[in-house]
Amino acid sequence: METPKRRRSNTRARLLEGALEVFAERGFHGASVEDICERAGFTRGAFYSNFASKDELVLALFQATTDRLLEQIESLLPDLANQPGTLLDAVLGLLDDTAPDQRQWHLISTEFTLHALRDPEAARALNQQRAMFRESLTRLVERICATSNLTLTVPAEQFVRMVIALHEGARSQSLLEPRKVPAGELEHTFLPMVLSAITKP
Repeated sequence: METPKRRRSNTRARLLEGALEVFAERGFHGASVEDICERAGFTRGAFYSNFASKDELVLALFQATTDRLLEQIESLLPDLANQPGTLLDAVLGLLDDTAPDQRQWHLISTEFTLHALRDPEAARALNQQRAMFRESLTRLVERICATSNLTLTVPAEQFVRMVIALHEGARSQSLLEPRKVPAGELEHTFLPMVLSAITKP
């Protein structure tokens, strides 16, 4: 028999899945709560018992994606923590694999970022979520450097910010010009060079 906790978890998961599809099709502002509920097969009541707003729902999508990515990176550490180059390649692969539909995910994340630039409350919430993700990645980078006996010549957080910026910018170019910029090509080409340039034994 399904417990109330399990039922609530399943409801949230279906709402998130439905929202992902509707946002990608109609955009963040074009999608209504009713659209999301219809796609997921629930009522407005079910939506508002799980999320206070569309903003909160999008942030939950971001959180679920980053949590999954961090779990996958953690699973790689025992075998690859002392091989920074190999680990970097694996992490870059995970960045793409974590969001199965890169175009869909890019549309959602870009539009919500634009929304946050215009809405101070959304900006605060997005910045908080992104900060937690960067902090987790920064700790991972510091652990990898310690295991590999490497010293970063720049703050670990700045390196993490650069990795995220390159990945997001490269994804945009790849989606627009897939033949000229295959997915992952820029990151796999340049990030190893950067890592080599900012580390020393």
